Order: sequence, then structure tokens, then C-alpha cells
Amino acid sequence: MADDAATLASPVPEAARAILGGDPLTGAFTARRSSHWFAGRPTPVEHPATAWEALMAMPRSGKTVAYIHVPFCANHCLFCGFYRNPTRDPFSGPYSRALIQELEASADHPAVRSGPVHAVYFGGGTPTALDEADLHRVIAAVRANLPLAPDCEITVEGRVHGFDDARIAACLEAGANRFSIGIQTFDTALRHRLGRKADRAGAEGMLAALRARDQAAVVCDLIYGLPNQTLEMWRRDLRLVVDLGLDGVDLYALTLNPSSPLARSIEKGALPPAADLPAQARFYAAGLETLDAAGWHHLTQAHWARTTRERNLYNQLVKEQATCLAYGAGAGGLLAGHRYVLDSDEAAYRQRVAAGEKPLSMMFAPMPDLSARGAVAASLETGRVSAEHLEARVGPGFADRLAPVLAHWAQAGLLAPMPGGYALTPAGWFWQANLIAGLHAVMSQHRDGQGAPLPPQQETPSHARRPHPG
Repeated sequence: MADDAATLASPVPEAARAILGGDPLTGAFTARRSSHWFAGRPTPVEHPATAWEALMAMPRSGKTVAYIHVPFCANHCLFCGFYRNPTRDPFSGPYSRALIQELEASADHPAVRSGPVHAVYFGGGTPTALDEADLHRVIAAVRANLPLAPDCEITVEGRVHGFDDARIAACLEAGANRFSIGIQTFDTALRHRLGRKADRAGAEGMLAALRARDQAAVVCDLIYGLPNQTLEMWRRDLRLVVDLGLDGVDLYALTLNPSSPLARSIEKGALPPAADLPAQARFYAAGLETLDAAGWHHLTQAHWARTTRERNLYNQLVKEQATCLAYGAGAGGLLAGHRYVLDSDEAAYRQRVAAGEKPLSMMFAPMPDLSARGAVAASLETGRVSAEHLEARVGPGFADRLAPVLAHWAQAGLLAPMPGGYALTPAGWFWQANLIAGLHAVMSQHRDGQGAPLPPQQETPSHARRPHPG
């Protein structure tokens, strides 16, 4: 009972406590939290189809994005736990026709027509696996059936293999203005081990040619923490991205999905283990250091831009919990706070669309405080934390309750004081998802009236120095 009372009275919630006294980059917490904080334990909607009709009749407000899912791949890459369908002919035409029909079916509903769409993302799977004519038709259908803002970011995600000149031209002619290419690594041996077909020269040449067209923003994804990946290999990949002069880059830590072939290969001993958490932290810090030295702008935790052409708008708006209109088998969206997922069975998806049905698989009721929690999470993407700014989103008294937590993180080496608040240190950037979880814990504490903030001059108590429980 005494321990429970101490926890209740603590100004630093358990979820926010960092480990003090060690290297903050590699040991501030014992585990890294998921960035998908909104997944939680959602409450299913009892009658999704009825709820959907009501939602579609309501005008929406605020920023909006659209997600178009193409769940087909030429092969199953070793690291991927989301492979769904092989690219067996004639997949492209039937699936594209279903996508267009789904877009057209909702085009005149108030929830679609009532405001601009600021970003569109074609994800997968591999959207560039579609035939060039189908790519053009689907992108054109998006432009015809969604009220796109004049500066709408239209991203097509792709991979080196199969993304030929005809497909690139089709995307550009239809209106795509951003390409996100899944490179993962340029190292030829490691690429082939992961199931990537193109070698380093092919990957480098494709990106250089795409950039030379100078008609769209060109960004690529890199993954750190892969089995057999050394820090020097990672630095070579980073230097190559800088030398290529891309508009942007994403640096993602390997997420070892238990169902992926990579996880099974490691379990069987066919591959060595992936990098541990301290090693991942050092990979991330090397990326931060390299791109900062090259003058790139840090947009979000995992994304950097070299030019003003790159905005990373879709990803940033999704982090803010903007409305997301979703289309395609297995796509997920967000409408009026309701999170929904479409039927992931591609054949069933096409049949349901042909029958005039929105092919919903699941729908969940709105999360309490979703807007405020989204704003708090998005605030950390700027690399700055202002208690006063957050109080304006959460409510009176929040800054006082937050003050000892921010002081604790500064003591742990995760934040550095700056005018008006704090800035994330390199360690803070790496552990950003943990800090978001901590801010949300403080929000819950504030909402429930628990705990009492310490005066600013008082030292953080010893019980706040225990490590995060993971």
C-alpha cells in the first residue's frame, strides 16, 4: 500500500521515468516504445456499415490525407511482416478497376467533398508493381474524385526492381509529385540477403535517374539494425544518400516482426541476431550526425530533408491524427475520430466493391482526448518541448504538472534547456516514442487529478530514478 501511495503521489509517472547516471543515448530506458501510441485497446463499433453511412453524411473539418493501398509484391522481402499477395497476372487491371470504383462510389459524399485533401500516399505492398497504364489511371482517378488542395503532396511508394521509365513517366504525367523508394540498404550482399533484387549500382542508378528528371521530390528509406550490418556499412549508406543529392531520407530502426521470414531465419540460426537496442541507438546517432553535418534539415524523428521541395507532409499529418480517407484492400483510415480498416482479402475486397459496398473489416470508436494526444505527440516532432504550448492544448495546470517531468528528462540527458522550453538531445531524438508515452501518462494523471507537481527548485525524488518497466 505504501508503494502504491508513493506512485500515486509521484510527479513523474512510471511510464515517464528514465534511468539516470548512464549513457542516455544507449540506456535511458530498458525498451523502446512503439510510435503507434494510438493503437491501444480500441472499442469496436457494433454496426460498422451503419456507422459508416452516418459518418459519410457528415462534413469533415481540419487537415485531411488520403491513403491508397496496393497490397502486391514481386517477392517477399526477408524483413517484411506485411506481405500479402504475389504479382501474378492479371492482378493489375482488376485491382485498379476496383480502386477506381471505390473512389468514385464516395466522391460526392459530404465527408469527402467538404474540404481539401492535403496529401495522398500510395503505399503497399508495392504500388509501382501496377502496370504503367493502371498507375496512370488510378492516380488520375484520385485527382478526379478527391478535392485535392492546389499544393497537395502526391506520393508514390516504390522499389528499385520493376520501377522502369514507363512507370515513372506514367506517375509524373498523372500528377504524382513525390517518390519514396524503399532502398533499406545499398550494400549489394545485404540487399540480396534481404530479398532485394537490384544491386548497389542498380539502386544508385535508379535514384540518380529519378532525381535527374527534376519533376518530383525524391526520397528513400534506409533501415538500421539489420543482421550483419556494421556501423561502417551504415555510414557508407548515409554518405551515398548525401552524395546522390536526394530531396529527403527516412532512417528507420529495424522492427523485427515475429511473422517475418527474417525473424524465422534468426530463430533457426541461419542469420545472426539483429542489432540490440544500444547498437540501434549508435546507428541512429551516426545518421543524425552525418545528415546534420551535411546541412540537412531534421523534419521529424525519422525524416530529414535536403531541399525545400521535400515536406514529408503525409507522414507529419498522420502523426497529428488528421482525417485519413482510406482506399484499397487492407487500408486503414481515420474519420471523425473513428479508426477503420478495409477487408484485407484482395478477392473479397474486389467483390464487395463491385457490389457497391464499402468493404469495411473493422471500425473502432474514437479514443478519448485523441485530438489533444495527437497534438502532444506531434509537438515532439519539432524537436522542441514547451510546457506552456502543451498546456494550451491539454488544459489549465498542465504546465505545472509537466515541469518536474521535463526537469527529470533534462537530468537524464534527453532534453536540453532552450528559450521557452527544451530541445531534444540526440538521445532524446532516439527515445522520442518513450517521451511521447511519458507525456501521455502525464496527460492521464492530469485528467484524473492524480499526483502533485513539485516546485521547480526541488530535486526529482529517488523513486523517479527507477528505470522504465518496458
